[in-house]
Amino acid sequence: MICVMDPRRILRSRRVWISAIAVLAVVVLTPTAWARLSALGRISDVEGAPERDVALVLGAGLWSDGSPTPFLAGRLDRAAELYRRGKVKVLLVSGDNGRTAYDEPTAMRAYLVARGVPVGAVVLDHAGFDTWDSCVRARRIFGVTSAVVVSQYFHLPRAVALCRRAGIDAHGVGHSPPHREPNLYGYVREVPATVKAMGDVLLNRDPRFLGPRERGVDDALARSPGQP
Repeated sequence: MICVMDPRRILRSRRVWISAIAVLAVVVLTPTAWARLSALGRISDVEGAPERDVALVLGAGLWSDGSPTPFLAGRLDRAAELYRRGKVKVLLVSGDNGRTAYDEPTAMRAYLVARGVPVGAVVLDHAGFDTWDSCVRARRIFGVTSAVVVSQYFHLPRAVALCRRAGIDAHGVGHSPPHREPNLYGYVREVPATVKAMGDVLLNRDPRFLGPRERGVDDALARSPGQP
């Protein structure tokens, strides 16, 4: 017995699949387009960075021994270079310190100090659990209104877009991992991460922790060279 498919049923099935693919494309491409348009003309290397008072350095994980991962070390190297060249005066390092045994900001400061950045020029944000939290806390807790944001190039469109949405005039400075695989992983990961980022923006989500205004950045700027 030969079973013949109903052409109308086949057509309906195709329409369902086409509609589902179209919806998926909109869900994925709209956040990516928003991030890239928001960061257009605002990403460069260290040489092309504008002078700003503050660099916001975003966390990227620690090894089991407490040392920075290659992604994080790359960001910190760029931040130290910004400071040495006089592009920024203060480094606000924002990372995860959700448990006692895992302290990303303190590890970031130790890495920077070991590379010649004065300890007084490094301010710690212990509740930067994701990019949106770091940007919102930089603005609302530390009073940052203008900053150079330091991360990998694949992450910068989202980071700059979120910081701008949080009220910071942001310019991104990037680090590119030396191997192809980490870069490929990063670009793939940015697709769902950017969808989440747009959700955070549309919902105007508060960070996991806020708290009172902190003067760490203000005090570090007051101590910086050239200040009265």
